[in-house]
Amino acid sequence: MTELIDAMTEAAHGAGQYLLELPRRAPATTLADFRTRFDAIDAPVAALLRERLLPLRPEAAWLDEFDDSSSAAGEAWVCDATDGAVQYLQGLPQWCVTLTLVRDGEPVAVVLHNPLLKETYTAEAGAGAFRNGERITPSAKAEPQAALVATSQPPFAAAQPEALREAGRSLTAVLLVAGAVRNLGPTSWQLADVAAGRIDAFWEYGRDDANLLPGVLLARESGATVTDAAGAPWRLGATSILVAGPKLHPLMLAALRAGESD
Repeated sequence: MTELIDAMTEAAHGAGQYLLELPRRAPATTLADFRTRFDAIDAPVAALLRERLLPLRPEAAWLDEFDDSSSAAGEAWVCDATDGAVQYLQGLPQWCVTLTLVRDGEPVAVVLHNPLLKETYTAEAGAGAFRNGERITPSAKAEPQAALVATSQPPFAAAQPEALREAGRSLTAVLLVAGAVRNLGPTSWQLADVAAGRIDAFWEYGRDDANLLPGVLLARESGATVTDAAGAPWRLGATSILVAGPKLHPLMLAALRAGESD
């Protein structure tokens, strides 16, 4: 790994350990309580990450998870201190720390760390994708009927009604052909698991740049195919995404397109 990835990994591990050591409480019972608890854990971890990452790239901007990452020229950090915060606060294991360095709208360095699983995904543009230092590759499956496929929705999905309609339509279409369909936690980690061949394909409708950026780089560097639901290369601002191994991708794309005509 390069010095940049080493430093990012160290920062992610530190943030993950901090989150592990926080005292556990019963899940929040109201939205206001959830927000209070989220702010109490997320703000100090985000501050810790800023302290460690900004010196690595002094000229890079620091973007909030929900900022428009496509508007930043040059380099910018797009980080989520508690990616999967709902699961974290519910006492579930599907959460991670997500760090992404973006350059002119393209992800160029990524670290995802789940301290409970003791797993860390890393990727750097042009240098491959790895889990705990071992190179990863996507699924070689070519039969949707044998595939484990995952999906999700963007945060605050109600603000994207067309995405909700497409999510429902596409779920029906994929259920007709896939062996199993699941939502297995943070979008970033699900894409990383596609890159590693644990999940055979992932699709989503709606704009979700911050959550997709890290997994997109991991998937591309692993050799997976990354497009939108129309088959065009995925770009920031896209309103859909489909990621799968090269053999399965065209079959999943056909399933999504078939559903459009129903």
